[in-house]
Amino acid sequence: MEEWARVQTELKSKLIETDDLKFTKTIKEENGEQIVEFDELSYIGGVDLSFENNEENAIASLIVLKYPSLEVIYENFSSVKLSLPYIAGFLAFREVTPLLDLLRNLKKTNPDIFPQVIIVDGNGTLHPRRFGLASHLGVLANVPTIGVGKNFLQIDDGENLTMAHVKMAVKEKLKKGGDTYLLQGQSGVIWGAVCIKKRAQIYLRLINFIFYFLKAVRSLDNTTNPIFVSVGHRISLDTSIQIVLKCCRYRIPEPTRQADIRSREFIRNHTSDQSVQ
Repeated sequence: MEEWARVQTELKSKLIETDDLKFTKTIKEENGEQIVEFDELSYIGGVDLSFENNEENAIASLIVLKYPSLEVIYENFSSVKLSLPYIAGFLAFREVTPLLDLLRNLKKTNPDIFPQVIIVDGNGTLHPRRFGLASHLGVLANVPTIGVGKNFLQIDDGENLTMAHVKMAVKEKLKKGGDTYLLQGQSGVIWGAVCIKKRAQIYLRLINFIFYFLKAVRSLDNTTNPIFVSVGHRISLDTSIQIVLKCCRYRIPEPTRQADIRSREFIRNHTSDQSVQ
């Protein structure tokens, strides 16, 4: 673990938390509201790992969607056996290699549709060392990435990032679609954000906890579970939030939602195959 911590620290020195993108963002005023548009953004990727009947055999998936239609135009999967154990805070060392291989294969075989930004099923800077799977993958692949977590990862940075405090703050501050609550610790560091997706004629429901899972804020006003957005690499938190919300048809943004759905379908249909290109 000491060696992994050293590698994380070394890679983190290359982390970029500002927009370094191959597309532009414009903000327009319409009826007193700010409308964000992304010019020249054509392809968004989603990556995920789905497990078979144990915690060793997994299917890594890479999906590319056309933006803004969110039509899936590419999918690829790889069957892998994960030899490293899961250790909290070091997930990337277990899962990043097959995801990197899929990205490299796409760049080699079909570079014209290589994603301009990738949404990762996992955290980026919302991580004890501010360097989760989304950041690890982004730095190694040198591609903009966004981390999206399904559950709140409590961070040791004061009371503001305890589950109890986040629950209370979300209920008090997130009143309507489009509101955002920044996950800022006692140190002043902003680790990520929780956001509400705008949706016409649907009202925000109360936020609640179920056991130890935080039900904080919703990507769509009529969903029952939260998502947590954080910077991966080469993108700002504001832009990360805006892209994720534009990709949400359901609770989970469509790139990682499709990566999860299709990898599970692959498991059902191709468990005897090693990979499909």
